[in-house]
Amino acid sequence: MDGWEALLQPGADSLCVGDATLVRGSRVMLRPRGDDPFARALHGREGRVDMLVEELDGSVQLAVVLDDDEARDLGPGRQLGHRFFFRPSEVEPLDGGAPAARVLVAGIGNVFLGDDGFGVEVVRRLAARALPRGVDVIEFGIRGMDLAYALGDGYDVALLVDATARGDVPGTLSVIEPRDDQPLGPPVEGHAMDPVRVLALARRLGREPSRTLVVACEPDTIVDSESGELLAELSPRVAAAVEPAVALVLSLAEEYLAPHPEVRSP
Repeated sequence: MDGWEALLQPGADSLCVGDATLVRGSRVMLRPRGDDPFARALHGREGRVDMLVEELDGSVQLAVVLDDDEARDLGPGRQLGHRFFFRPSEVEPLDGGAPAARVLVAGIGNVFLGDDGFGVEVVRRLAARALPRGVDVIEFGIRGMDLAYALGDGYDVALLVDATARGDVPGTLSVIEPRDDQPLGPPVEGHAMDPVRVLALARRLGREPSRTLVVACEPDTIVDSESGELLAELSPRVAAAVEPAVALVLSLAEEYLAPHPEVRSP
């Protein structure tokens, strides 16, 4: 096999380190070798495995995203400076290595268009809580392309939190399983992210979770982006639905993580 053929082969999807099996999403503590300033700065910091990179000689390196890196959720661009590479001997597995399942909770919406910011507010509150192991909570806002790529990051389930107009009483919560041939509701002007289109893009990229659900809230106040008006707050009825939505998302996540919903701090 020549070099080009080797590059076309699928890479490793798991790696044993001690008694633990590491996969994408596994949490580790960094123990880099060496005594240079860079190694000392990273020693003892925690993160998650973002990718297993197999070299041409068969060795494997771990691309790790740090927990305390504020730019860790910038999407594919993080490859340029927000992942660090380590050999298996330079990491210490945490939480037993691979989680039972991986769940992505994605907050969608434009925080300057009234109730369209519902999904963003829900994930902000979730991010401040203790989360079940295996759950990643990420605020995507209106970054549809980043969400499409994130859906292919090895997640088993994706929970998209969004404001969706379906004709219900404002503040009504519902759980929807979107399909390509069934729009979730009328498009919100200026929203710039249609979950169904994002899922279709993820499917064309060849990677998507085995199941995707939308936790939707009926909006009351949506601002037309073309009017030039900005409204950076939720209407009272939608604001009152935020905490119930937090509880609903956690319940759904734990359902897919059963029977081992171990808890970790964010």
